Amino acid sequence: MTDITSTDRLRRNALGVAAVTFFVVSAAAPLTAVAGGYPIAMLLGNGVGVPLAVLIVMAILLVFSVGYTTMAQHISNAGSFYAFTARGLGGVAGGAAAYIAVLAYNAMQVGLYGLFGAVAAGTVAGMSGGAIDQPWWVWALASWALVGIFGYLKIDLSAKILAILVAAEYLIVVLLDFAILGNGGPEGVSTVSFTPSAFMTGEPIIGMLLCFAAFMGFEATTIYSEEARDPERTVPRATYLSVLVIGIFYAFTTWCMVIGTGSSKLMETLGGLADPTTFIFVLSDQYVGSWLTAVISLLLISSVFAALLAFHNAAARYFYVLGREGLLPAHLGKTHNEHQSPHIGSVLQTVLGVVILAIFIVTAQDPVLGLFAWLTNLATLSVITLMAIVSFAVIVFFRRQPQLGGSAFKTMLMPLLSGVALAVIAYQVVTHFDVLTGASPALAIGLPVLVPIAGVLGALVAFQMKQSGSARFAQLGAHQDK
Repeated sequence: MTDITSTDRLRRNALGVAAVTFFVVSAAAPLTAVAGGYPIAMLLGNGVGVPLAVLIVMAILLVFSVGYTTMAQHISNAGSFYAFTARGLGGVAGGAAAYIAVLAYNAMQVGLYGLFGAVAAGTVAGMSGGAIDQPWWVWALASWALVGIFGYLKIDLSAKILAILVAAEYLIVVLLDFAILGNGGPEGVSTVSFTPSAFMTGEPIIGMLLCFAAFMGFEATTIYSEEARDPERTVPRATYLSVLVIGIFYAFTTWCMVIGTGSSKLMETLGGLADPTTFIFVLSDQYVGSWLTAVISLLLISSVFAALLAFHNAAARYFYVLGREGLLPAHLGKTHNEHQSPHIGSVLQTVLGVVILAIFIVTAQDPVLGLFAWLTNLATLSVITLMAIVSFAVIVFFRRQPQLGGSAFKTMLMPLLSGVALAVIAYQVVTHFDVLTGASPALAIGLPVLVPIAGVLGALVAFQMKQSGSARFAQLGAHQDK
């Protein structure tokens, strides 16, 4: 057991299955994916075959979840990927995973400020008839301040806010879905999107990779294990529930989007839009009315904000865990006396956010094509890499501790399948990074290289701890008792 005082623990028994699930599905930003991610996946990827691509990605993540949740029953640690890697593959590998995770969640969180600023600026300017027309960074900084405040306070406050925002997102999109289905679209209701021939059209690899990005955040269930009620049951249930809810919702909605234009006219319609991310607004105007389009526009702002808050909480908890366990300065391993939140980690994440924001503002980078696209795809690559590593860590963990039981199906076969699949996907992300991000050749190489650089730095810190003879090295990633 890691030696920490009760006053420096995260708030125990604060979150149930529903609350943890809300954190995860809000990090996936369902409306943001539907409005922004999936039209681009259709346009650059495999068009009408995207709904089947969603189901394939969901299946891969369910396979990963088998070993992931089995190991989660034995390790309750907010370090999540880091903790699993450390307990399975050793402290040095754990240090590498820890720093990659810090890179991942901070990159995702900060990248989302660009999208929030752009969406909020455009929506407010449009609805006010140009009376309120502020640059994107004004809105980004406003969200940065709010996220910093909520991240500092009790976690159940954040959960309540996310519950309201996420429920509204799902309801409004499902309303549009059923409006399209009820109408039948110009070519009628068809299941062509779920055929192999549709999946193989265009660029199926790009389609799958962009679908994969829309699930990012689902793995965060274990980050809240120390704050969950009965984590041995809560975390596995929340993990499977999150993957299924997100996956079925995305598959159903993208299918309805195809029906809305007709499969034969989908690519022509998307290609004819000045901005493919307006596709959902076109469908909303056509099948429901301008009032729903206005509601979707507002909820899109709240969708990105919910994701910002969820990833901020995840990043703050990683800082807390690494400070607590000696991989970062010890002060980060403190919690607030009243809120029991990782307040110092939260403040650090907030500071990092505004520093990176300032760099993009001063250099006049595009908030969506630069800040959002570059950093969130870097984060996606980092998380996929971590998932592949964790899959192999699960296998080693149970081989070294056969007394823990667990069938070979859960502790060997499924983790092996997911590990290989995720390693292949990570390779595909690297080789297609220029297409996914629109980055220059130099950035298309330089950004992915940050992942192994972070891993090497973390491994060196952990190795130094080992060489110093610190007793804490053997406890890296250890289970945290209630």
